[in-house]
Amino acid sequence: MKYIGAHMSAAGGLHLAIERAAQIEATALSLFVKNQRKWHSPPLTAEQIDLFRYTCEKKKFNAFQIIPHSSYLINLGHPTKEGLKKSRVSFINEVIRCHQLGLKLINFHPGSHLNQITEKHCLERISESINIILDRTRGVTLVIENTAGQGSNLGFSFEHLAGIIKGVEDKSRVGVCIDTCHAFAAGYDFRTERACIETFMNFHRIVGLHYLRGMHINDSKNELGSRIDRHESLGKGRIGQVLFSWLMQDSRFDKIPMILETINPALWKHEIFWLKSEQLLTRNNAILSCF
Repeated sequence: MKYIGAHMSAAGGLHLAIERAAQIEATALSLFVKNQRKWHSPPLTAEQIDLFRYTCEKKKFNAFQIIPHSSYLINLGHPTKEGLKKSRVSFINEVIRCHQLGLKLINFHPGSHLNQITEKHCLERISESINIILDRTRGVTLVIENTAGQGSNLGFSFEHLAGIIKGVEDKSRVGVCIDTCHAFAAGYDFRTERACIETFMNFHRIVGLHYLRGMHINDSKNELGSRIDRHESLGKGRIGQVLFSWLMQDSRFDKIPMILETINPALWKHEIFWLKSEQLLTRNNAILSCF
């Protein structure tokens, strides 16, 4: 069974993100657990926590169907001491908020060297940051999102993701979220079924499919290997429909949140319906067992 949804607004209250997800017949969602444009937010109140938990129960969302996204301000590989400290403190706060809300996952962009330190040094800082955050929190898995490789952002290669995980001491609380647009922009092909298989074979060989804890399901406005992060509606970009149909019909991608971040929220309900319908099709299981 697939968990399929979108990144929902929490304007007016965190619980409203759950309500909005239910309105588009989603079975998964992402949200920000605090204002993502600010370093600090007021602590959650008991009333906010209780209302969020109650709404999750009422709308039948469990903790593994929800994968919050951390603030874009956070850079766990920041080249300066001040920037690194602010990022770590802010992320610890977000992880604590997730735990208070009863959530088990949080997705984040790994970090950027800002052309001030080496790629290797930055990746090591990201691993060190994860270790510090895990040591000071509990109950929540940190899920590293691959990037498009735009600017000085790291995490665009499977080798980057594997290297970060290698430096993490408690590997039971680290995972990966694959953004399909980002991966395509970074040079991983999905335009044919064979390309999908080869890309995920490489992911399994380099990182390990057991680390996959979520996906962002997006088409790409730009060409393969462009290193430009520009999302598009499903089937309307350079990736096309094959990947998304293939994912829906492969049981190895069951029971992880699969989140739309496509550019037109008015289409999300339609896109979710189409993705759900693709699960009903039959496939050649011999092909699916190749990795």
